[in-house]
Amino acid sequence: MKVKICGITDLKMAQSAINAGADAIGFVFAESKRQIKITEAKKIIELLPDSVLKIGVFVNETKETLESIYEEVGLTHLQLHGDETPEFCRSLSFPVIKALRVQSEKDVEKIAEYDCDFILVDSPSGKYRGGNGTTFNWDLVKSKKIDNLILAGGLTIENVIPACSVVKPIMVDVSSGVETNGKKDEEKIKSFIKKVKLGGI
Repeated sequence: MKVKICGITDLKMAQSAINAGADAIGFVFAESKRQIKITEAKKIIELLPDSVLKIGVFVNETKETLESIYEEVGLTHLQLHGDETPEFCRSLSFPVIKALRVQSEKDVEKIAEYDCDFILVDSPSGKYRGGNGTTFNWDLVKSKKIDNLILAGGLTIENVIPACSVVKPIMVDVSSGVETNGKKDEEKIKSFIKKVKLGGI
């Protein structure tokens, strides 16, 4: 099981997450309390191993902006959390992770419309389009056989194993679940990754 630590804003925490076994690091360029500047993300990414996925999180950006930031910063994937259509996703020149918020069966049916590199299922929107620390009804995606599924939405060390046993994703994406008082917590990151990697899922 792969693990993505999202909302990284400094090199120390990025390196700590990778040393703990993180497979992917997420940088939030959309409006968020974890938002990072392009220049800062570039500095961090330049010092990260090639083997680690570097994922930029965006909401309703233009194609030109997405592709410009992708190239300038050195991302490996564009994660789209807005109202991007299947056609828009297909028009992009780089690997895409389309995030879909799941509240009902109707939301799950939308997954089939997207032929992106990965589909990320997340909880419904709170103040921001992601990273709100809330879960959703995992049973809604239980019966779906989706090879490229990433699970997000309120994951913690306590619930990640039960969540994965239901959803069976190939990767889990955590942000607020490894924070203390709104800041990334090195020990929580280590514990979360260890739980997932040793959880037999």
